[in-house]
Amino acid sequence: MPLHVREDVEAARRRDPAARGFVEIALLYPGLHAIWAHRVNHWLWLRGARFAARAGSQISRWMTGIEIHPGATIGRRFFIDHGMGVVIGETAEIGDDVMLYHQVTLGGRSLSHGKRHPTIGDGVAVGAGAKVLGPVTIGAHSTVGANAVVTRDAPPRSVLLGVPAKIRPYTPDDDRKALLLQAPDFQI
Repeated sequence: MPLHVREDVEAARRRDPAARGFVEIALLYPGLHAIWAHRVNHWLWLRGARFAARAGSQISRWMTGIEIHPGATIGRRFFIDHGMGVVIGETAEIGDDVMLYHQVTLGGRSLSHGKRHPTIGDGVAVGAGAKVLGPVTIGAHSTVGANAVVTRDAPPRSVLLGVPAKIRPYTPDDDRKALLLQAPDFQI
């Protein structure tokens, strides 16, 4: 676990220009606290301690404003910037080196059992307020723009913008940070 703590803090430092140092990040970043709590809750969930896992996730939600179901699978170096209002559903799968901004929902669209939440590939960035809904797959190294609503699969290295999200490949001129701040009516 200490290896993951160092990796997580380093991932936050690399992705947040306001980050000042290890101690500040470790003590004051609620996105990291939510991830660390999730690791414990997920461990409990996988061992059949479902009530304890759900109770732990609710305590974490209360303390951080970030709701991560203990059944969700999350990769390494995951970072939630600001975090307030983030919701990650039970069957969501998140790859390595993924970044979410505040108010992101990785949610479901049905009441059926089984896979009903998104799969997010390695290296994906999801902008503020974006909603990725249903058992869709977002390919590795894609960018979901701010306030986009995604309900379809996207191949690797895609840009997803608008409501409903339109999908296109990256171009050499794309500025990933600017895409994460796009208004939902951006035309592609």
